[in-house]
Amino acid sequence: MAFRKKEKIISAIGAGGGVRFKAPRTIILTAGLGLTAFALLGPQIFDGYTDVYKSGTDIYILIDTSKSMLVGDVIPDRLTVAKRYIENLINGLNGDRIGFIPFASDAYIQMPLTDDYQLALMFLNVLDTDLMSGGGTNLAAALRLANDSFNRASASDKVILIISDGEEHDGRSLDVVKSLTDTKVFAVGVGTEKGGLVPVYNDAGDTVVNYMKDAGGNPVTSRFNAETLKKLSYGGGGAYFTASTGNETAQLIEALNALNREGHAEERITRFNHVYQYFLGPGTLLVFIYAMWPESVSDGKRRWFYKKGHSGETAGTGGYVKF
Repeated sequence: MAFRKKEKIISAIGAGGGVRFKAPRTIILTAGLGLTAFALLGPQIFDGYTDVYKSGTDIYILIDTSKSMLVGDVIPDRLTVAKRYIENLINGLNGDRIGFIPFASDAYIQMPLTDDYQLALMFLNVLDTDLMSGGGTNLAAALRLANDSFNRASASDKVILIISDGEEHDGRSLDVVKSLTDTKVFAVGVGTEKGGLVPVYNDAGDTVVNYMKDAGGNPVTSRFNAETLKKLSYGGGGAYFTASTGNETAQLIEALNALNREGHAEERITRFNHVYQYFLGPGTLLVFIYAMWPESVSDGKRRWFYKKGHSGETAGTGGYVKF
């Protein structure tokens, strides 16, 4: 289109002829841009397979999603602090499989065991206290569900990590922990001993409209119970941490790395080599040649234009003009 436009302009000013080397310059430019565009697609060639043997522990994270986790005795609230703790933990894992079991009045598997940490972060972001209706904290049900969900064929240590404010009203969870034979129990406490009122939010979940009250109409104060979590972790052969100090995630990861980490998966990875440079180099060179190749206009002979009045020729702009 550009060449046709130039030829029309040349014809309009009476220069005659046309643009020289139109075909080769067009071919060079097209080939150069085509090779460059293909290089940007990132071409690769097959280079064989690599077998990767993964090892690690299986970790079910039991996340307290009861209404007491909305208490703001830690900033901004207990559940948000717990989710940040889990996010830091995930970023520090290497090869371990993790799963999520939220619990309140009941428990369910939100995410089965996986080593896809990006997927785990997506599931973590949608955790809130509206996942289950009803009140209470049925930690015993969550422990049983996690224990029943582990792969019995694996010889690596299995870990249950409880993240909660420690409030439990029936006390059955300790009996469940004592019945676990091949599972380690760790616990992370979230909250303060002073505690705080349990907020009630509007339907949009962005404004506190009231505070939870007991049967007598008095506001309910939720207090952090570290003793319950300590008993569970010590009874389960694990350790207890809090989500309020600066290095608790590193300490937990160190404790997890000390466990038996038997391989649980062997994956075959396909290898590819990048070959974009073999297209980008020639493409860039061709575009450079096109840019450096000057255009020229010729009709095969010289043409002279004189001032009007000389032999009836078409006038030039002054004197004579040579093309």
